[in-house]
Amino acid sequence: MTARINRNTRLCMSLSARPGNFGTRFQNHLFEALGLDYVYKAFTTTDIEGAVRGIRALGIRGCAVSMPFKEAVIPLIDELDPSAASIGAVNTIVNTDGHLKGYNTDYLAVVQLMQRHAVPTETRWALTGAGGMAKAVASALVDYGYANGTIVARNVGKRRDLADKLGIAHADEAREGTQMLVNATPIGMAGGTEADALPFPLQSIAASEIVFDVVAIPPETPLIRAARDLGKRVITGDAVLVLQGREQFVLYTGVQPGEVEVDAAARVALAP
Repeated sequence: MTARINRNTRLCMSLSARPGNFGTRFQNHLFEALGLDYVYKAFTTTDIEGAVRGIRALGIRGCAVSMPFKEAVIPLIDELDPSAASIGAVNTIVNTDGHLKGYNTDYLAVVQLMQRHAVPTETRWALTGAGGMAKAVASALVDYGYANGTIVARNVGKRRDLADKLGIAHADEAREGTQMLVNATPIGMAGGTEADALPFPLQSIAASEIVFDVVAIPPETPLIRAARDLGKRVITGDAVLVLQGREQFVLYTGVQPGEVEVDAAARVALAP
């Protein structure tokens, strides 16, 4: 890949507190497979304002935005797509001649996953989390008809704000009759401080029918393993990662990759 990089090569990047390899592998594989003169590199920063200025100043085409920057970038960019504006969280910035527009492809991925798994809209669900990813998931569910939800985040103020904004309930724990549990926190993430923890108690998992964990690395989180052991249907975070990554690729390049190319890129990106 480095042999073809030249002065016209377009740069895409990511900003995250803990950069991983998925985006770099996934995007670069697609760039190369489709013969596009782009390259992708992951970064972290302690100066988010400076980093966003750099995107604009250096003509960086696109930037994936991960925790904890999804909300912090909003006042630093020029425009929000409805997918980001309704949520109040950005996971993708596209630079068009110095104009920075924010999108949320997590939102789009969640909608696609609910459709793929044929989850009925009347499903009663509980979601833990109140950050940028939680807002994307909860907003996507409510916007697409999954109105019977409860936010069970630890931070009472944040969960109340999110629940009130969406017109749904909030509580200390999943209520009786909850059919789908959704983890939109970093609990269970490899390398995190709670990598071995469960975001929901075992009794709640046992009482559910579907468990959806947005944590992608590892795909088999403690929550997913517990759900499988209890015979529950599961939706794993790596599926979110692949779908939202494809949407980012399209935003950066204007090219729609085929399923074969996306599947191949996902295998490369998710390899140990």
